[in-house]
Amino acid sequence: MQSQGWLGGCHVIVGVSGSVACYRACDLVRDLRGLGATVRAAPTRAAQAFVTPLLLEALSGTPCLTSALDLDQGRIPHVEEAYRASVVVVAPASADILAKMAAGFADEAILSLLLSFAGPVVVAPAMETHMWLHPATQANVAQLQSRGVVFVGPVEGPLASGRTGSGRLAPLEDIVEAVVACAVEKDLSGIRAVVTAGPTVEAIDPVRSITNRSSGRMGVAVARAMALRGARVTLVHGPLRQPPSKTPGLVTVAVRSAAEMAGATFAAVDAGCDVAVLAAAVADYTPARVAPSKIKKAVAPTALELVRTTDILATLGARPVRPLLVGFAAETERVEEAAAEKRARKACALVVGNDVSGADADAGFDVDTNRVFLARDPALGPSEWLPLLSKDDVAWRLADELRALLRRSR
Repeated sequence: MQSQGWLGGCHVIVGVSGSVACYRACDLVRDLRGLGATVRAAPTRAAQAFVTPLLLEALSGTPCLTSALDLDQGRIPHVEEAYRASVVVVAPASADILAKMAAGFADEAILSLLLSFAGPVVVAPAMETHMWLHPATQANVAQLQSRGVVFVGPVEGPLASGRTGSGRLAPLEDIVEAVVACAVEKDLSGIRAVVTAGPTVEAIDPVRSITNRSSGRMGVAVARAMALRGARVTLVHGPLRQPPSKTPGLVTVAVRSAAEMAGATFAAVDAGCDVAVLAAAVADYTPARVAPSKIKKAVAPTALELVRTTDILATLGARPVRPLLVGFAAETERVEEAAAEKRARKACALVVGNDVSGADADAGFDVDTNRVFLARDPALGPSEWLPLLSKDDVAWRLADELRALLRRSR
């Protein structure tokens, strides 16, 4: 499977300070590498009492920065790394390191590096509640925020003392999200996008419904990729298996039925939209009548009267003034022909086709990978199949495609 990752070409320094949450830094290093970044860890002396440099080196594949006094063939590593790094993240960040960062101390390798670093800094605090809420800590946080440091958390939850309260390290996915948002180029800045995702649920009665197998994973990934690259995104989604991540620039609107999705999508487009990516699996039909109570088996009809739902993509495509439209086509056969026909019929700049027949176990529903067909307007280039990629990487490639389409349309 081909993949460069969302952080391909980025170099991330992970500062680790003394905290019981140090073990989470190991997973953070692994997750950042999984997104394509090169990673170098810089544990403080206190952090090394919790996790060894050897472990961090094994996970990162690079030597740790453990002392500001170290030399590497006559070069000063904490200075050289500061010039090389795309972003620095300190996780976990103790009350001690926050105080030292605010005051400009340089008695640890990571602190010396931070004084030499001119790029984005992400901090994820972890400490006991009273330490976090202490006026001195809050003053240090305010000072660092005034300098542009991005804080992620802490959150409410169980703490090392056995108590529960504010001070728990934020979820790793939120920390990674902040790192990606800081590191990637904002090449979609100024773009307003509407993305739909997930299934719709059409009620038969209060218990039964008509729905489909869509998880919403692909549409959510597209919305996230566009927001991370600077677009202002409204994500209109049906019921999802996992909630959308807290991505800067991403606003979510939860709906349930096809009618609700149509209304919310049209409202979002009418509020101002440059591109609409309709990835949701919207029901084509809905029951003509919804029973007010559960239909009993003894009196249940053997046939269900259905009516057509609003075709959101076709409705937008028929407008004389419309955003750039991207549709999705989930097909069980003739993927290329169906996607190309849908693109032409519904006035789309691009339709993304994928095979959901189950013939390809690595693509379609219920998996984290996909192999999609890009049906382009022939005037804009030939259509093509993308190789097998993670759905996140497919989303990144689609964001590349949208960037090119938007530039050509302006």
